[in-house]
Amino acid sequence: MAGAGAGESLDLPVVDLASSDLAAAAKSVRKACVEYGFFYVVNHGAEGLAEKVFGESSKFFEQPLGEKMALLRNRNYLGYTPLGADKLDASSKFKENFPCWKETMKLYHETALATGKRILSLIALSLNLDVEFFDCPVAFLRLLHYPGEANESDDGNYGASAHSDYGVLTLVATDGTPGLQICREKDRCPQLWEDVHHIEGALIVNIGDLLQRWTNCVFRSTLHRVVAVGKERYSVAFFLHTNPDLVVQCLESCCSEACPPRFPPIRSGDYLEDRLRARYK
Repeated sequence: MAGAGAGESLDLPVVDLASSDLAAAAKSVRKACVEYGFFYVVNHGAEGLAEKVFGESSKFFEQPLGEKMALLRNRNYLGYTPLGADKLDASSKFKENFPCWKETMKLYHETALATGKRILSLIALSLNLDVEFFDCPVAFLRLLHYPGEANESDDGNYGASAHSDYGVLTLVATDGTPGLQICREKDRCPQLWEDVHHIEGALIVNIGDLLQRWTNCVFRSTLHRVVAVGKERYSVAFFLHTNPDLVVQCLESCCSEACPPRFPPIRSGDYLEDRLRARYK
């Protein structure tokens, strides 16, 4: 395994969402999903807005621990998660300290959702499906803060240990601080970790487990992690999920008698709940 912070150099594909050539854009997205499971998007509509989100995020994480613990994660996994633990209470004090919080987060949520839908339509086109095939009405925002120093309770120099995302699609904005790495071949020994560098104004997109299941592993849900680099790091992750009652099963175009489905059908909400329960147990 490559040492923390010592990943190989990696150039991910860049997809321009403003392109008028939908066929070419869809082809680029498909190639990125097959080969990497990660790619960048530019001209996505959230340029500049991420900086405001980082500003509000920084104000929150700079609070004393007691203030943050008052907003501890609830049974629906929403709220503050303490470092290493991997019901928002709309108190008046919170509103006073963060007067622009709700407006900023709401605007970013709306913008990221629109961007996610555009990407999903390109993914659908790349699979010869109706552009609205991937309906993801469930979406939530996660503000992430990684201290510059390594967590003593962590077995390794990681801000976030190796994992894949659970849903359909994740959009990530970063503050430019390095640390994100991906491993395209998780069964390789030793594993090769590659650095995902920052492109100003771009969002990083990665494929989730459910989309991998839909495509019978034609698209990859790639293992990734964040390593500590001795500098504070902020990022914003926007997760897109299907309706919890939707049963996700292999697309007919992605399986055959010679290549049968690798996963049984599963209810989207059950899969997400199982993964979250395991993560936060």
